[in-house]
Amino acid sequence: MSSFLQLLAHSGFANLTWGNWVMYAVGGTLIYLAITREYEPLLLIPIGFGTILANLPLAQMGSYGEGIIAIIYNSGIKTELLPPIIFLGVGVLTDFRPLLQRPLTFLLGAAAQLGIFVAAMGAAYLFGFTFKEAASIGIIGGADGPTSIFITSQLAPHLLGPVAVAAYSYMSLVPIIQPPILRLLTSKRERAIDMPLERQVSQTAVILFPIVTGIIASLGIPSSAPLIGMLMFGNLIRECGVTERLRKTAGSALIDIVTIFLGIAVGATMDSAHFLNVKTLMILILGAFAFAFSTAGGILFAKILNLFLKKKINPCIGAAGVSAVPMSARVVQNFVSESTDGEVNPVMAAMGPNVAGVIGSAVAAGIFLALLG
Repeated sequence: MSSFLQLLAHSGFANLTWGNWVMYAVGGTLIYLAITREYEPLLLIPIGFGTILANLPLAQMGSYGEGIIAIIYNSGIKTELLPPIIFLGVGVLTDFRPLLQRPLTFLLGAAAQLGIFVAAMGAAYLFGFTFKEAASIGIIGGADGPTSIFITSQLAPHLLGPVAVAAYSYMSLVPIIQPPILRLLTSKRERAIDMPLERQVSQTAVILFPIVTGIIASLGIPSSAPLIGMLMFGNLIRECGVTERLRKTAGSALIDIVTIFLGIAVGATMDSAHFLNVKTLMILILGAFAFAFSTAGGILFAKILNLFLKKKINPCIGAAGVSAVPMSARVVQNFVSESTDGEVNPVMAAMGPNVAGVIGSAVAAGIFLALLG
């Protein structure tokens, strides 16, 4: 009997805390939303289960411990390895032709990063976060999970769990968050502006774009090179036409493997000691404001451009400037189509600022790293 009691005393059951139970509920909620609502399931399921693993007492399954997940975290996230590889896969899956057809929409992708800087300043000057913490929180406004992980792991690794959860949660909630902002900031007349397909883009331009953009962006903001460089390398693999095997690998098996490791390691940073605090709540609130301001920034800048353009653009496509690709462009398409009874369908026009937003969020992260890293 004494042996049984001794075994029980050294079991996880005897060491459970209320915080562990709360985190089981958090992890379970993420898994539930991923399965029933299909909110970013490829990421929320690994993150949710990683959260549960990290809160198993004495199991050494957290990212900050000494077990297998800690090895993944230390070798894949702290070394900045996994997020750039994700960007490689994103580059393979991204078609920049809509952006090249309408180069002006590049500005909308830049304007839609407004929320990043608004939230960062608010976090630093209103909520008392350090500048490095504030930068990590602000990047949530880019709606780019890998970029959020990349910068937070360098500037504020103790905030990685809540920042990553906020980033991926708001990415998945794009269809809920953006339509009310679109409805508030645009008129029926603006939503009815049609944007037919522009000129075709040559294959030479499509191949040169990742090379030239990678060079210019990396020379301008060297700290953005790991993300921009891998993004553009992936896109070159996609477009050059002679690396089909590499394209298939980077766009499927490789990105899937890295997503598994990245998701579970990030989830395993969410042990109760690091997650259950007031800062987490503030991060979630600030992240929501960051995303809303980014959406509004793209729309309002499009309206400003229309003051100077003879050929007006539909300001709704500015909302797609956040880098939730292609979800944000689809949300704009559905919103405009419903508002115009199917007469206006700007999905291809919206893809321009949408893919530009991927570049914009990476450049914003590079700026923060250059100033604070």
